[in-house]
Amino acid sequence: MYTEILKKSFDKYFEAPLDVWAGFSELCHPVSFAKDEIIKEEGTTERNFYFIIKGCAGIFLWKENNFVCLDFVFDSSFCGDYMSLLIEKPTPLQVVAMENSEMLKISRSDFYKLSTQSIGNVINQISAESAFIIKQQQQIELLTKSASQRYEILKERFPGIENRVAQKHLASYLGITPQSLSRIRNL
Repeated sequence: MYTEILKKSFDKYFEAPLDVWAGFSELCHPVSFAKDEIIKEEGTTERNFYFIIKGCAGIFLWKENNFVCLDFVFDSSFCGDYMSLLIEKPTPLQVVAMENSEMLKISRSDFYKLSTQSIGNVINQISAESAFIIKQQQQIELLTKSASQRYEILKERFPGIENRVAQKHLASYLGITPQSLSRIRNL
């Protein structure tokens, strides 16, 4: 079951054979998180990488007196504190389930075992490249688009996000106050 889900989710980037995904899914363990449950605490080192079967997670950073939302991750996507996973050190990032979620968990060591296989190396590289492109696009949008435009882009990218993520987190991600987001939504 997980093999097909993984393959289907990744086919838009690279069509790997089903047996590759079967090998990947054998390294994974199903886990569940409740809404608002912390998956990875700030100031700790990420030990696992996750694939969201169903649900949503947010990546947060403590700034001044509250958490700022840096990113959202939804169904059929990988999530976690990837920076911490790569450098094997604590980061100030926190990963939180934004709704009840079912995920596949793979340990850092098993994740890197995939890189020892040529096709696994390709999958890891494409994953990293696609994540980089998405983050660059977000930064460009932050610097060149208005909050209203960024909100419309966010709704296009993640249909129904306004029903799945709290307004305060959407506003935080957009870099505006919840009151400003409320005004934008009422336009």
